[in-house]
Amino acid sequence: MADLFRTLPTAPLAEALRPATLDDVVGQSHLLGPGKPLRLAFESGKPHSMILWGPPGVGKTTLARLTATAFGYEFIALSAVLSGVKDIRGSMEQAEQNLAQGRPTILFIDEIHRFNKSQQDALLPFVESGLVTFIGATTENPSFEVNSALLSRAQVYVLEVLADDELRLLVARARERVLTHLQFDETAVNVLVGYADGDARRLLNLLEQADTAAGSAGADSITAAFLQDALSLNARRFDKGGDNFYDQISALHKSVRGSNPDAALYWLCRMLDGGADAKYLSRRIVRMAWEDIGLADPRAIQLANDAAATYERLGSPEGELALAQAVIYLAVAPKSNAGYVAYNEAIAFIRKDRSREVPIHLRNAPTRLMKELGHGKAYRYAHDEPEGYAAGETYLPEGLPAPGWYRPVARGLEEKIGARLRHLGELDDEANR
Repeated sequence: MADLFRTLPTAPLAEALRPATLDDVVGQSHLLGPGKPLRLAFESGKPHSMILWGPPGVGKTTLARLTATAFGYEFIALSAVLSGVKDIRGSMEQAEQNLAQGRPTILFIDEIHRFNKSQQDALLPFVESGLVTFIGATTENPSFEVNSALLSRAQVYVLEVLADDELRLLVARARERVLTHLQFDETAVNVLVGYADGDARRLLNLLEQADTAAGSAGADSITAAFLQDALSLNARRFDKGGDNFYDQISALHKSVRGSNPDAALYWLCRMLDGGADAKYLSRRIVRMAWEDIGLADPRAIQLANDAAATYERLGSPEGELALAQAVIYLAVAPKSNAGYVAYNEAIAFIRKDRSREVPIHLRNAPTRLMKELGHGKAYRYAHDEPEGYAAGETYLPEGLPAPGWYRPVARGLEEKIGARLRHLGELDDEANR
């Protein structure tokens, strides 16, 4: 009798609205539009192995399922989080049975980047033999996370976050097909789209939560105020260890280098708000000072170090102000990578050059024997020379011409450094005449 009162599980909204055909897919027009790569692949009549790379909620699983449907293939799905070599072998046995019955198989592996090398190697022979058409989905850069052998046998397609207009289309589709009992004002739709942050799955989850909250409250109208009160909203899309993390670090660094304080502050705050480790950010800020400002403004280096120390002392959130002001200062400071370039050129030269002897006049002479051997002989003490400079003296190993690694830029303090070096060069020329 209890079965009479059992409630059958309701399919999640994301599943209820999952596209049945390629034309139903919202977004990815750069791949699915007329004449675009995936559209052409579907029209070719023959599927190929592929890796779908993109952030969460952009349709990777949907496209994999549509591929199997469009070509009439059996569909086997594995999660790299939960599966191992044993599961791969079991799937291959199933694929062999399918093929014996005249039905080829698409093997879909979600989060393929979580498979280790041995698991990916176990998959490779079956992809090479054509037993399965492989489709992998990943949020991480496949060039770093997928074996080169497997990567070379699969076409990589990059999926993009959904635009606001595309998310609004999804809201309209959900209201038309499932949520017909609810009314959404335009402001509420804007709130949902904003908090979805380009993620279709997140948007549909928010709509489901709104539906549940409305049912509990006996409401049939969804407003922005209702959403703010009823839902736990978080607009942050941030991956503390993946490509999104390193892309934002790159954007922060390049904004500082590009002397745009607003952009630099934006990326810093995006990362802090997203949960990035502020100590890691403080180390990167110090690196920026040395790499991109250098001797054009040595105060930037000190300020970056002070900001890092301040954060160590105060912690969050008070210490984050110090990091923000350091980023602003670095962005507006004069830029020079002359020291960075000089170091890289020098270390590259040293690594390929032979070991050269220290010139005799520069050698240490702490003992009488060393002095008798001529160590330090004829060394000129710069402080006793005019202008504190021993004009014409040499300091490089014998036979090594002046490499000119350090080339000061005409900005900030380095403009004065460059003028000083030019003057000393003139003194050398006079002394060597």
